[in-house]
Amino acid sequence: MALSLEKDKIRFLLLEGLHENSLKVLNDAGYTNIEYLSHALDPDELAEKIKDAHFIGIRSRTQLTRDILEQAEKLIAIGCFCIGTNQVDLEAAREFGIPVFNAPYSNTRSVAELVLAEAIMLYRGIPEKNAVVHRGGWGKSAKNSHEIRGKVMGIVGYGSIGSQLSVLAESLGMKVIYHDAVTKLPLGNAVQVGSLEELLQNADIVTLHVPDLPSTRYMMKKEQFDLMKDGSYFINAARGTCVEIDDLAAAIESGKILGAAVDVFPKEPKSAEEEFESPLRKFDNVILTPHIGGSTQEAQANIGLEVAEKFVKYSDAGDTTTSVNFPEVSIPVKEGSHRLLHIHQNVPGVLSQINSSFATAGINILAQSLMTEGDVGYLVMDVDNRNSKEALDQLRNIKETIRVRVLF
Repeated sequence: MALSLEKDKIRFLLLEGLHENSLKVLNDAGYTNIEYLSHALDPDELAEKIKDAHFIGIRSRTQLTRDILEQAEKLIAIGCFCIGTNQVDLEAAREFGIPVFNAPYSNTRSVAELVLAEAIMLYRGIPEKNAVVHRGGWGKSAKNSHEIRGKVMGIVGYGSIGSQLSVLAESLGMKVIYHDAVTKLPLGNAVQVGSLEELLQNADIVTLHVPDLPSTRYMMKKEQFDLMKDGSYFINAARGTCVEIDDLAAAIESGKILGAAVDVFPKEPKSAEEEFESPLRKFDNVILTPHIGGSTQEAQANIGLEVAEKFVKYSDAGDTTTSVNFPEVSIPVKEGSHRLLHIHQNVPGVLSQINSSFATAGINILAQSLMTEGDVGYLVMDVDNRNSKEALDQLRNIKETIRVRVLF
């Protein structure tokens, strides 16, 4: 009978000070072999430590490149304890049979609240007034100071964050228009417009909430800023690569954009010791924050739960639901069976080979589910526990096999 690796032998490497909820979830599920570090590792240290890790949990500073992943011979899964996954080479991970999980929903409220607060601050001219008072001035004036009630917020990207922001903005009396690559059902009285250009021309304040995709990279540059209303405002809490920073700086310098708030940047410091550089630093009417849109205790607690639970489901049952780079498979556990996970090259005939070899060997398949994505296929199958050793041997003999595991 083939047996899975004992839980205390499965090693987790958790970096960058993940919330303690991640530890609790893993410990409660029986996983105790955990190395927990409060910081990111330099590439050499990371390459060394990842060699013996079965699971790795990271935030945004750790870069899992192809070169690093090639050192991770035992790695089973990657968890990004954040929304973004651009710090991981997703194609290389899939090629090596490693699913990547993230937390796309856990910090939506935190980001939405920050953006709404920034909108209010910008409309009251608080950033500039605050800077003047800190320097000993006393700029008591109502010039360019407005309530946000009745103003038009243009939300670019109506996903989990954009739609929640929409509801919050409406509750304060704002009018909301939004643009998304696909048709989205509006919440409240929000209205979807037909193009980004239409949104830019009609919004009093524009806020970005889009993923990092080829279609969104530098989607806001001089041409787009020129379309915005004179004296409008701009917020980016999405991805730094969505905005041409020099063009935004020029629009602010000219007065076309009356103020901005930016939380993400094309180039960000790797540590607190590295100086942050940006042409936006010279503007008093710009709020600059160090990529902290989702950095609240509530969001980090939720993220710790969400990603760690995905680790447990994958380790315990092979469940890849919500993986960002991998075929999604989830089937109920059957009593009296052993579960086999077979990751293979996505070419015709693999499933036929497996089923034929099992039939020849007299192995009874109790359940199976196969999904593919890109160049990888992922098969989850349950066999009678008396046949698991033979089944494992048969799967390893399939030439297209990338990785095979046996569970419970």
